[in-house]
Amino acid sequence: MQRVRFLARVTALAVVVLVGVGACALDPQAEGVGGSTPGPVGLTEGASGASASPTPDQPVTSPSAQPSRTASPKPSRSPEATKTTKPKPKPSASAGCPQGEHQRAVETYLTRLGGFGTLTVDGEQSAADCAAIKKFQIRYGISPSSGRAGPTTYDVAKRLADTDTDTARCRAGSRLTFCVDLTRQTVWAMRGGTVVMGPTVTRTGMSGYATPAGTYSVGRKNPREWSNPYEVWLPYWQQFNGGIGFHETTTYLHNGAIGSHGCVNLLHRDAVRLWELGSVGTRVVVIGRRPGT
Repeated sequence: MQRVRFLARVTALAVVVLVGVGACALDPQAEGVGGSTPGPVGLTEGASGASASPTPDQPVTSPSAQPSRTASPKPSRSPEATKTTKPKPKPSASAGCPQGEHQRAVETYLTRLGGFGTLTVDGEQSAADCAAIKKFQIRYGISPSSGRAGPTTYDVAKRLADTDTDTARCRAGSRLTFCVDLTRQTVWAMRGGTVVMGPTVTRTGMSGYATPAGTYSVGRKNPREWSNPYEVWLPYWQQFNGGIGFHETTTYLHNGAIGSHGCVNLLHRDAVRLWELGSVGTRVVVIGRRPGT
């Protein structure tokens, strides 16, 4: 009887061991992800399916040895310690106004001419220089009027400044006289030795149509003359030599590659002023010769 009881206990223990082994082998959670080698029974993370078994480069550590994900924050720095305040650069005095290659010369000529503002003759652009140069460019129809002392601004300023100191070349006498300097391409008006209209720019006859020098008088005036040969209106027309006369320009005056067919072209403002001054019989003196004609 005792032998039978012993054999029964041994048989029962064997069944328990077999059942336990089968359950571990068939546990889907023990297979990890992608068919990897299952870890030891009882070390799985349940529904996550991730194995907590150590890999060759991951030693087993106790939870208390793992670095905390909620480590205490580092002490905050004061705003003075974390922010560096950089001084803002001072705006350039000539911001937005480029400096040209003829800066000093233009400063010199505009200072001589006067009336455009205070300039410093030092060859360095400044806000005051920029404003004066822009004013000059606008006055004499120079485009763009950016304040840059470029070739056109230099050329116009030089011609006007040189004419301004040499108006007596016109030999106007006591009566009202319109003076045209073909060499410098400038126009002014005098009466009794006094300049009544300051030197301004003009464009006269191009090569093949050179405006002739000489002394003439205004023969006819028309606020809007039609040119038959060239089919164009000529505003503020004052004829003084055949088909040649003063009138407002119909193209950009400072395009030196072209010229008139003998007429004396003027900016709108100057054509109007000369029209207001002149009358039939006004004396006209034309001197010099346009370069290239």
